Amino acid sequence: MANRVAALVCLLVLALDINAGILGIEAELAQNEEVRMLISYCRDPSRKAFKLGLAAIVLLGLSHVVAVLFWGFACICSREELDGASANVQLATSCLVISWCVFLVAFGLMIFETLPNGKLEDDEEDTPHTGYLLAGGILCFVHALSAVYYCVFAKAISEEVSKMNETDVGGAQIMAENPHQGDHV
Repeated sequence: MANRVAALVCLLVLALDINAGILGIEAELAQNEEVRMLISYCRDPSRKAFKLGLAAIVLLGLSHVVAVLFWGFACICSREELDGASANVQLATSCLVISWCVFLVAFGLMIFETLPNGKLEDDEEDTPHTGYLLAGGILCFVHALSAVYYCVFAKAISEEVSKMNETDVGGAQIMAENPHQGDHV
């Protein structure tokens, strides 16, 4: 049952990130449709690009929240419980740090480019085309990989901790049943 839930969470994170990436790229394309080819390269705010960019931002944020909070920062455990699982802890921690960094950069790029599109004044000239929505959309795919890898390693850590706890409890029960087992002289 736990493996099915883990697989569903990984699929949900993938679906949210892939959709966020696609929406970010579509927002960039919608923004490019608004570029006027006059003397200067100025663009008017695009409502379609704003809506698509906002949807991409929401999906990226939701994906990150699901990936990080569902596993409850599983890589932050006590050292005593995870002496044998140090490789998984290091990998999970690395994936978590990469996931946070990619999330922050993608989120910032998409917000930076989406907010000017929310302006209602069409007569103001805005900044030239920058491609931040495209870069943010591509980073959504990178976030999908790092978040799914984090979920996989976090699941491996939780399985190792539960196996260690089961063996500790089992060993304690055997010693409690036969306290004088090693006293035979």
